[in-house]
Amino acid sequence: MELRDFETQLRGGRLTTAEVLYYMPDHPSLLQRFMWQTLDVAPEFPRVHRFLDFWRREIDAVIHSVNVSAVGIVAPARVQFRNTADTFH
Repeated sequence: MELRDFETQLRGGRLTTAEVLYYMPDHPSLLQRFMWQTLDVAPEFPRVHRFLDFWRREIDAVIHSVNVSAVGIVAPARVQFRNTADTFH
């Protein structure tokens, strides 16, 4: 993890997922989905806003809707091993 990412988490940054439903102007009846994840700070979500501003300026696809969700501090997955040799005789 980069130091900048860690600092973002200390400032309240959370793993944020943005689901963008969009369509191309040539095919307005066909919705497509784009998923994007980043560390961002709720409830303002400045990185998500910058991403969506970039999308509107630079990409021909028209945004239909955006769903944003965020989860707590990012941590490594925990794996617990159990000795199964004792249970099988």
